[in-house]
Amino acid sequence: MEGGSRLERESKDGGRKRGERLGSVLEPKIEPFVPHGGHDPRELRSWAKRTGFVSTTFSGETQRSESGRSNVNVNGGHGGRFDLEKGVPDKNESISPKIEIDPILGRTRQRGAEIEPAWGSGNGRGKNGVLGFRDGGMRAENEMRTNGAVEATLDTTNAVRTDGRNGTENGNGQGVGENRPAVEQKTGDGDLGSAIGGNMYPDGDDSGDGIWHPSPKMILGLKDNPGYVPIIFYSLQHYLSLAGSLIFIPLIIVPAMGGTDKDTATVISTMLLLSGITTVLHTHFGTRLPLVQGSSFVYLAPALAIMNSREFRNLTEHRFRHIMRELQGAIIVGSIFQCIMGFSGLMSLLLRFINPVVVAPTAAAVGLAFFSYGFPQAGACVEISLPEILLVLVFTLYLRGISVFGNRVFRIYAVPLSVVIIWAYAFFLTAGGAYNYKGCSPDIPSSNILIDACRKHAYTMKHCRTDVSDAMRTAAWVRIPYPLQWGIPIFRLRTSIIMIFVSLVASIDSVGTYHTASIKINARAPTPGVVSRGIGLEGFCSVLAGLWGSGTGSTTLTENVHTIDITKVASRKVVEVGAVFLIGFSFIGKVGAILASIPQALAAAVLCFMWALVVALGLSTLQYTQTASFRNITIVGVSLFLGLSIPAYVQQYLPESSLILPGYLIPYSAASDGPVHTGSTELDFAINALLSLNMVVTVLIAFLLDNTVPGSRQERGVYIWSNTEDIATDPSSLSDYNLPSKVSRCFRWATCLGVR
Repeated sequence: MEGGSRLERESKDGGRKRGERLGSVLEPKIEPFVPHGGHDPRELRSWAKRTGFVSTTFSGETQRSESGRSNVNVNGGHGGRFDLEKGVPDKNESISPKIEIDPILGRTRQRGAEIEPAWGSGNGRGKNGVLGFRDGGMRAENEMRTNGAVEATLDTTNAVRTDGRNGTENGNGQGVGENRPAVEQKTGDGDLGSAIGGNMYPDGDDSGDGIWHPSPKMILGLKDNPGYVPIIFYSLQHYLSLAGSLIFIPLIIVPAMGGTDKDTATVISTMLLLSGITTVLHTHFGTRLPLVQGSSFVYLAPALAIMNSREFRNLTEHRFRHIMRELQGAIIVGSIFQCIMGFSGLMSLLLRFINPVVVAPTAAAVGLAFFSYGFPQAGACVEISLPEILLVLVFTLYLRGISVFGNRVFRIYAVPLSVVIIWAYAFFLTAGGAYNYKGCSPDIPSSNILIDACRKHAYTMKHCRTDVSDAMRTAAWVRIPYPLQWGIPIFRLRTSIIMIFVSLVASIDSVGTYHTASIKINARAPTPGVVSRGIGLEGFCSVLAGLWGSGTGSTTLTENVHTIDITKVASRKVVEVGAVFLIGFSFIGKVGAILASIPQALAAAVLCFMWALVVALGLSTLQYTQTASFRNITIVGVSLFLGLSIPAYVQQYLPESSLILPGYLIPYSAASDGPVHTGSTELDFAINALLSLNMVVTVLIAFLLDNTVPGSRQERGVYIWSNTEDIATDPSSLSDYNLPSKVSRCFRWATCLGVR
């Protein structure tokens, strides 16, 4: 009896010790392994033995016990199985787990469906003490059965890294700053490759468990070259999906500046040229991510604030050229500041303070800044604007899953397709006499109309008719935009201060786009030097925009993330070929004239959707944080609310503007009449203008709160960028960001910019 009891006690003690060893897997408090040189398996074994680190893999089979607890079978070296909750082996089976240890992060590499603790719960367990999976839950894995067992062995330390991630786990079970390379995986009877590899939700839709699952499946990768015909098709597809962001800004700013239809066509052609040039520069010398550059909405609100200042309100002669020259000077100064911040490496230092809790409300505020402009402008012709908004929503939401010849036509071409349909509808309304008023001519300027009845309908005719634009008659067939085409830029202190702050907002917005895009295209996160290099080049591109006179600066379009997600095309060649097409179209004056003929109500309706999309894309950045954290939701809520409320307070001081300007432009005219009075008119103008800009107020509040309110890195979702250790361990992992060999040899000294 005693012997049996002793053996039984020893068996229990042995099981408890083995359970403790297995429990060490669940503890994130393990010192990272830093190799002295190369990958020495003996060093790894020594480190694992010293720290008690044990990694296990499992066969992919999971079963639920009757008590509701999840028992996960772990394959050992001899086919042994472990109960992860009890920490003891199955009867008559031994334990000899094989492990592969990440030499940098001090944890195992994910091989297929490897289990890792859900750090968000605080103790490495999910709800009810059950182990969580990397993607935030066990539900998908509990429903998945496969015959193939995924094993990770210590002896294959130089094996291909299958997760390609770096960083820590955040609160909702997702990796912070981690990327998912698309790796072909072996399958058993079930489709293990699609289930584990992330293809369970091929369209990147919500799986229903409250977690967004981006699809790692790309039609074209970063370095893919599909051939001449496919690359032309994909490039046109890529830029058509971005049409709403590339061509509609001139339709707002040029009429507000007093420009003619011919001026609108010229500015559109200039924007197409600059977008093509800056995109090629960015894909070669910037971050080298497949991101389209263009006139950003970040610069639109400041431009409206400057052009509606008191000194320009009553200016009639050459008003457009004078305002454009002042915008050019302000953009050039702000862009030079951005260049210095990027190329000096200062941006690398600022990155530690820029996180999703800052980026999300900032990007959202960029779209919310135009809520007072959107529908008030579109409402001038509701019979056109309402069908456009409804149609683009139907295409993007209700018909997004319909494929035509294998392409999601309605989802990819939602904006250009809806614009063409509603534009044709507006043409039939115009031709049918819907906007004909007795004795009134649409060709007569509203200022020259003497009949009161016609003056009442002048606004409707201007915004709704498709034949009021004379751009097609006046624009040349061939015209090449050139620098200083509007005259010598005007440099003033007040506007320069405004654009310096705006360039900082644009940089923060681009940082979030870089990180999200690297995840979407299944690449490692760039290093701080690469990010700094990209910001510096964006500043240089904005200098070009200031010299050419596009009215706004050039930056990475936030909508790039949406385009990559819906087209599944991340090829650098595709973006470059599309940029060449834009440059070619910019030389054809009639192309800009056709786009300038879009009715203003239709353009405003499209922008209502585009601005809403910018808000949504900005808030989606919060997926990298603990979204249920009271700290985070309070910071985002307070920054957004005050970002809207403080400018509303500043905009109350407008006694003269309300009698002169249209209602939708009044919020952008607070610079001259705001509450701040320092004794310096230049400083008063700059401070009042900045306080009237939603995005500036929002970024200042979010930046201050996120960097002063205590919170863990996991809770804040701190961006994890690649570092020099990653490069030393796996140099090829960051080869996507390397400059061309000839360029890198010339700038090898600029190590702060990620040049190798």
